[in-house]
Amino acid sequence: MRFFCSLFVLVALAGVLPAQTPLSEAQQKFAAELAATFQNAEKKNAAAVAGADGWLFFGGELRLLSLGRFWGDDAAKVSRAHKPELADPVPAILDFRQQLKARGIELVVVPVPPKAAIYPEKIVPGFDVRSTDPAATLHRFYDELRAAGIDVLDLSALFIQNRDHARGAVFCRTDSHWSGIGCVLAAQAIAEKVRSKLPQPATPKEFASEWKEVQVSGDLDGLVTHETHKPGPEKVAIQSVSRKGNGAAIEPDANSPLLLLGDSHTLVYHDFLAERAGLLDQLALQLGFAPDLIGTRGSGATPVRLNLYRRSVKDPGYLAKKKVVVWCFAAREFTEATEGWAKAPVAK
Repeated sequence: MRFFCSLFVLVALAGVLPAQTPLSEAQQKFAAELAATFQNAEKKNAAAVAGADGWLFFGGELRLLSLGRFWGDDAAKVSRAHKPELADPVPAILDFRQQLKARGIELVVVPVPPKAAIYPEKIVPGFDVRSTDPAATLHRFYDELRAAGIDVLDLSALFIQNRDHARGAVFCRTDSHWSGIGCVLAAQAIAEKVRSKLPQPATPKEFASEWKEVQVSGDLDGLVTHETHKPGPEKVAIQSVSRKGNGAAIEPDANSPLLLLGDSHTLVYHDFLAERAGLLDQLALQLGFAPDLIGTRGSGATPVRLNLYRRSVKDPGYLAKKKVVVWCFAAREFTEATEGWAKAPVAK
């Protein structure tokens, strides 16, 4: 039954979505420059490239932004998935949403924008993000997901608006993850999106927060070519959150109606690079209760959904406790997930 529902939605999209607007000359040039930059790095076996002012960029995100349409019939032509039949992310996302909906659970998909889509001038000098969209194809994809009934929370506009925030840039210069303020802004947007979908706690827990500075050795520093200048550690402002009164760290709550599911963006500043300042911590501060967490430092596409399945098999009543699943992962996963986008059951 899920197959026919998904097929109906995919066929119907052709009739409800407007024809794609061609990319502007500036957008085409941007994509071409990213493609050349990525391909040059790949020839040198480098997974990251250096931009201006000490900024480093993960090659996979540059590749995503250099591509045209990457879903539907075009997926197998451009995806890094080892199996062509798992290249298209749309069927797996629709199937996941339908399985959750059948159990009374709402899905919110939160793709983390590519860093180069927020700070494009750091990799292609002169590009103005305020006048030209550097991720037009990606945003068209989100429109198609929404037309198919997927609730997509795109953080791009929020991040662009705050890219020169007083607390710093919304992404780390030398790391592939968002910064402390980027994490806080994401949590605020997610909380605003899901608050009305969740039962309010009878007694909201009280949390205390404080801003502090930590030194971060970015994961991209070791991925550039050996002749590339390495900027070294950077200082990042984070908002540390703890329980008011005893100062205890916030732990995931298996009984929470909210599940935070995803890749390392759900873990950064919570259990690596820093502690008590991750997405889980910021959501607890915003909502007054701790979410549950299933996060992985691997792919946020298929493997993390398999982890959810394993959790529900171990605890058959697990999903009955959930009202909302927030699925957060790097947008580059749409094309760069080597495991592809397999449909996976959420329960037996």
